Amino acid sequence: MKNWTTADIPQTNSGLAIITGSTEGIGYEDALALSSAGWNVTLMGRNPKKGAESTARIKEVNPHAKVSFEQIDLADLSSIKSFASRMISKGQAIDLLINNAGVMTPPKRLETADGFELQFGTNHIGHFALTAQLLPLLRKSPEARVVTVSSIANREGKINFDDLQSKSAYVPGKAYSQSKLANLMFALELQRKSEKHGWGVTSIAAHPGVSRTNLLITGAGRWSAAGMARTFLPFLFQPSAQGALPTLYAATSPDARGGAYYGPARLMETRGFPAVSKIPVQAEDADDSLKLWEISKALAKVEF
Repeated sequence: MKNWTTADIPQTNSGLAIITGSTEGIGYEDALALSSAGWNVTLMGRNPKKGAESTARIKEVNPHAKVSFEQIDLADLSSIKSFASRMISKGQAIDLLINNAGVMTPPKRLETADGFELQFGTNHIGHFALTAQLLPLLRKSPEARVVTVSSIANREGKINFDDLQSKSAYVPGKAYSQSKLANLMFALELQRKSEKHGWGVTSIAAHPGVSRTNLLITGAGRWSAAGMARTFLPFLFQPSAQGALPTLYAATSPDARGGAYYGPARLMETRGFPAVSKIPVQAEDADDSLKLWEISKALAKVEF
């Protein structure tokens, strides 16, 4: 794994990868790298204009890239269901799903279309619902992988089963950390479920360290402390292409293991090349992970 880069991605002439939140940031870098390696890549996002611009940018780099865009809003279960229905009607096996999209620390408590706290609802429930509904297509692939992107913020997270939607007290950072801990717990439980039921799907988690994307600016705001650090102290953040490496390693490396968690190797996992990451205590609790799984199924109105 030493100094693993995009040059180590195995080349392919086939394989369908779909990536949430891939019109910019880490997701865009994932799409660019995978399409350059021969993958058929579907970018996903809320904004068709940004989707068209992003696919055009990739084709400027690689005119032979096989890329397309699909609109989806992970803060709306009906949009997720509509997207999944379109994919199922096509019937093509999905070889790689990267659950990457995220909302980060909006200063005021906001809700999804279905009444969930925005960060928990988008970052966790949205991806939970999407994965469940795409599972039949993932199972059609002989070696499907699901990579769910968490964050080093999960270290500060705690799944508050008494107030998952942060109704009694909304603290932006705590709600974000909870959602990213939920991402990691989902990835680990999905691997256990796949092994138990013979789904043949490998589930892996990853995180980008501290990377230079617009997530802070669009979430907390440009003039928040974190947003100003991102704007005026860019040297504190590694480039988004570097931050994408753990996800790409999890997605493509023959050595990546199901149920593992990868992130940057250096400076307390904030930067560097991919390495195995430390899993927080609650994420290692199989009982809590199963409890979160069952609650999430009910909230998302899905079955696996």
